[in-house]
Amino acid sequence: MLRCLHPWRLSGGRAGLRLLQRHLFTMKVQSPEFQSLFTEGLKSLTELFAKENHELRIAGGAVRDLLSGVKPQDVDFATTATPEQMKGLFQAAGVRMINNKGEKHGTVTARLQNENFEITTLRIDVVTDGRHAEVEFTTDWQQDAERRDLTVNSMFLGFDGTLYDYFNGYEDLKNKKVRFVGHAKKRIQEDYLRILRYFRRVRSAPVPTGLPANASLEEFDRVSRNVDGLSPKPMTLLASLFKVQDDVTKLDLRLKISKEEKNLGLFLVKYRNDLTKATDSSEPLKPYQDFIIDSREPDAAARIWELLKYQGQPGLLRDLQQWSVPSFPVSGHDIRKAGISSGKEIGVLLQQFTRWRRTSC
Repeated sequence: MLRCLHPWRLSGGRAGLRLLQRHLFTMKVQSPEFQSLFTEGLKSLTELFAKENHELRIAGGAVRDLLSGVKPQDVDFATTATPEQMKGLFQAAGVRMINNKGEKHGTVTARLQNENFEITTLRIDVVTDGRHAEVEFTTDWQQDAERRDLTVNSMFLGFDGTLYDYFNGYEDLKNKKVRFVGHAKKRIQEDYLRILRYFRRVRSAPVPTGLPANASLEEFDRVSRNVDGLSPKPMTLLASLFKVQDDVTKLDLRLKISKEEKNLGLFLVKYRNDLTKATDSSEPLKPYQDFIIDSREPDAAARIWELLKYQGQPGLLRDLQQWSVPSFPVSGHDIRKAGISSGKEIGVLLQQFTRWRRTSC
């Protein structure tokens, strides 16, 4: 087994040059599971790319499975060739290509020897919105690894058996650590479904994360569709994994999340089913407006906005964001002028006056 560490490289890109520490770990893999992948179709594929001097490697989850001693059910491939270059070499060789929907993201699917092979050009995410990304092609393997979700999914495997590991994925796999590549918050904001992949990985390699073991992935999937395009806060989506408020508290104890994130999580878990739009179609916003009026929390409106995202109510969200709490024309000072000096009595009166504010919404 050969192991190497390569320390540094200089990386460019739209953001300009930046010095990145390179911890490229390599070793040889020659397991029975790896050897079993070499079908006639795969041999033909590797020969085509080698002939045109394009690098081709196994990528992502298939590498993780092979290192775990499991033959992967699906194998994805990554290459330095662009989609146009791939189409050119396949056309020249008379290879059939299918499903061209992935080409704008760099993916070409070829059929050789009755097998389908999905090959994707190395890429970087230029613009992301939480679900979709605009990509730019690259020939830099580490840049492609940097955009992946988890360290255990960021490795590549050459057909000579060389493992390429830039982010300690091999060690994390051995130690059953589930870590995002780079900054977790940034990875999640790029694609919120990465939380789902993270949680699925946690289930297969149990580690103490602070997330509930009985979380509903179906609810997470439903809410992820609800918030698509609404720019939710990370906790808004994460709350779908919590069944009770105590789950939020346990996460805070484990990860020390911010007070704002904790309070938002507690709020969403408590009100996601109880606080819904009015059955009266003429005033669907009224329950939300009443809550904001009655609340003494300065960020009540912002929390309600996140609740509407969670519930998948973009229309109500737009309407509520344009609404403001009506100003009440009577203050405590006015009540004192009327001869009532007790602070307690003034407070009771002002509380009763909120009925006026509600009816004026």
